[in-house]
Amino acid sequence: MELGGPTLVIDYKNSTHSDVFKYRLCQEFVKFLKEKNINQVELAKQLKVDKAVVNKIILHKIEHFTIDRLIDLLSLVKSVDILFKAS
Repeated sequence: MELGGPTLVIDYKNSTHSDVFKYRLCQEFVKFLKEKNINQVELAKQLKVDKAVVNKIILHKIEHFTIDRLIDLLSLVKSVDILFKAS
């Protein structure tokens, strides 16, 4: 997996629920790359987006994405089931 620039590390304690959720969605893309042993260019082709978009996802640059955009992209390459839990 090729990376460019620092990966965002999220502060779970002080981040919004939305940002934590987007971060976790980005982690799913990283897992997918590792599981399928593909690179970012190959993933970009599957998602029909530019490699720069995939790079931002892989680096967890969550400020560039909405939750629905990440879910829509992820659902193009794997089944997405979301469980909401209120506490």
